[in-house]
Order: sequence, then structure tokens, then C-alpha cells
Amino acid sequence: MKKNMQIWTVIVFALFLFPVIIQFIPEESKISNTKIIKENALIVYASNVVEEEVEPVVPTEVSAGKVLLYYTHSHEAYEPMTKAADGKVAVSHHTENIMKMGEKLKNQLTINGLEAEAIEVDIMKEMLKNRIPYARAYKEIRPHVKKRLAEKEYDLIIDIHRDAVGPELTTLVHEGQRYAKVAFVVGTDHAGYKQNEQLTKQLKLQMEKRIPGITRNVISKGGAGVDGKYNQDLHPKIILIELGGIGNNEEELNRTIGVIAEAVKELVEQGEGTEK
Repeated sequence: MKKNMQIWTVIVFALFLFPVIIQFIPEESKISNTKIIKENALIVYASNVVEEEVEPVVPTEVSAGKVLLYYTHSHEAYEPMTKAADGKVAVSHHTENIMKMGEKLKNQLTINGLEAEAIEVDIMKEMLKNRIPYARAYKEIRPHVKKRLAEKEYDLIIDIHRDAVGPELTTLVHEGQRYAKVAFVVGTDHAGYKQNEQLTKQLKLQMEKRIPGITRNVISKGGAGVDGKYNQDLHPKIILIELGGIGNNEEELNRTIGVIAEAVKELVEQGEGTEK
């Protein structure tokens, strides 16, 4: 009985002192768990990391590299993305299109220290709204590209498209990760096409250094039945990329966009795209 009384006395005494003792615990100890949770929530974004709705981190130092993006066929969409958005499979869409992926590329270029711009979305949306025929789109976008190039000099100008072929040709599995493969188009019906072609091959090389097999071919087009210029005659630094195909999903595209941004950064820094 006496032993039981001693135990209860100790318990009551401890309960009495607990509110007093806790006041002397350092604040750092109280918040340590919260701090750990917040620190673990930080995002590391690289070419092999897929993260949706990531706010672009603007670097403190921006390189001299300037990149312009535009979308001749702004309506081009990806079937898995349209199905996820509204349950319908489509290759043309008002939101789940190449412009959405282009905005992600612009953000990644900025994160990589480049000054990235895109021709105004309003212009692209107007072209989409007016349902410009596929073959006439290059003519319609041309004055907008020409105007922007007259206003500023760029180290690289990218016309972003989506290829019409299926996922069996446009998907790469590398070290367990799936990527959307990239093809390139060079119009040969103008005198300066060799410069566009050389720059295109340099970008392809930089991408392959990072993820072998992530690119397809550099497709030369000229002669009857094709555009033959693709507005690349406006500037020797214009390249045309086909970002994946109709069957690639957003996760695969995101990974490839990270690779493109890293490759563009190195291309510009090495001066491959800065010769006037």
C-alpha cells in the first residue's frame, strides 16, 4: 500500500511540473518537425523529374542567350491529354495543345538561365479560332515572326509542332523512364537552309548526349508538294521541332521538355547559335 502511494505521489508531482517544464523547451525543438516537412516539400526539377504546375524559378543571373518560341500549328494536340481533359480523344484541341507544352518549355528555359519569350498567345489563339488551313498556317504566322525578329535579336528561334505519327515511333524508354521523341524538319527551298540545318543538327547532338535515342531524324523537305521553307528563310537560327506524336502523354512530354531546355542552354553557351 505504501509503495502504491509513493507511485501516485510521483505521478501527481510530474503532472504538476509538466506545464512549467515545457515553457523552457527551445522554440527550435517545437518547430523541428514542421521544418522538416517543409524542407522535404522542396521540388528538384531536372530532365528526369516530372512535376505538374511547377512555378518557374527565375534565376538571379540571366545569360545573354535569348530564345523565341512560336507555334505555326497551335491547335496540334495529344490524344492522351485530350482524353484526360474532357474524355474525348482528339488531335486538335483548344487547350490541350502544343501551346501548353510550349509554355512549359519556356519556363524550363528560364530556369536554365535563358531569356525565353513566345509570340503572343492571343495571336496563336486567334489563328486557332479562325481554323486556318494546315497548309496556309505558315503564311499566316510569317508576318508575326518577321515583326518579332525585326524588334530583337535571338540566339535561337523554335517553331514547335506535334508529329502525326503514333507512339510506337515517338516514344523512348530509357533507364525505366518514358520520353517523347523529337524529330526535326528543315526546309531546303531557300538559299540559306544549310545554316538552319547545321544548327538543327547541333541541337539534336546535345539532346542525344543527355538521353541517347531521344531524337529521331532531321527531315529535309523541298520541291513540289511541300512548303519547302517553313519560314526558316527569315532567319538562319530558326529550327522546327516535332515534339512527340499524337499518342504521347503529358508525363513523357514533360521529361523531354526538360532535356530540350538543357540542350538549348548548352548550345547557346557554346556559341553554336550565336554567330551572326
